[in-house]
Amino acid sequence: MADTSIEWTDSTWNPVAGCTILTAGCTNCYAMRMAARLEAMGQDKYAGTTRKSGGRAKWTGHIALDRKALSVPQTWSKPRRVFVNSMSDLFHSDVPADFIRDVWSTMAATPRHTYQILTKRPERMAEVLSRVDFPVLQNVWLGTSVEDGRVLHRLDELRKVPAAIRFVSFEPLIGSVAGAELHDVHWAIVGGESGPNSRPMDPVWVDEIETACRRSGTAFFFKQWGGRNKKATGRMLRGRTYDEMPASALA
Repeated sequence: MADTSIEWTDSTWNPVAGCTILTAGCTNCYAMRMAARLEAMGQDKYAGTTRKSGGRAKWTGHIALDRKALSVPQTWSKPRRVFVNSMSDLFHSDVPADFIRDVWSTMAATPRHTYQILTKRPERMAEVLSRVDFPVLQNVWLGTSVEDGRVLHRLDELRKVPAAIRFVSFEPLIGSVAGAELHDVHWAIVGGESGPNSRPMDPVWVDEIETACRRSGTAFFFKQWGGRNKKATGRMLRGRTYDEMPASALA
């Protein structure tokens, strides 16, 4: 629970810790490295969430629920955008629906904040949130991650999710997503992978996404080029930055 340098949000809130590697976009997940560091620093919440493999931290699949964290957003008086579970996936199969409901209750009780939830499991998101005890909250944005063309089906699953705002994070973008259909998706974030083992992002792939955004009226946010030193490569695209947000965020 802290302020963050992530360009599209203000703070992170992690009532869940730990995850499971699912697809190619997970290979170099920054959260695995961070969880290993936090465990080494003595944060019990992250104990057992990673293991060393080939000299690198990898998820073990252990999921930790942090009920004490549920009340944290109520202590923030100033409105902020909040990235929910930057260190996990709220819709992992081992996160009980009852716990997700408790997260929903916190978000409902703090309408001054805007919550941004990303999942690589939009099919479970759609299944859980279609239940009658999960109201559509205007301050909750729901999104999925798409790293290449092999997981474009996640966009179809996302469209089944009842939400005020739907968004997609094309990060880390490790392959072309040509043909991505963005109707009923209100916001798209694009970013290259960063870190010591980062895979390159082709500018053509970025152009493909911007074209899809313009065709569907989806807000386009270019986060970074990535690479070993993301600060050096920056986030300029054709000589400018793209910080577009969904229309409701500008009201």
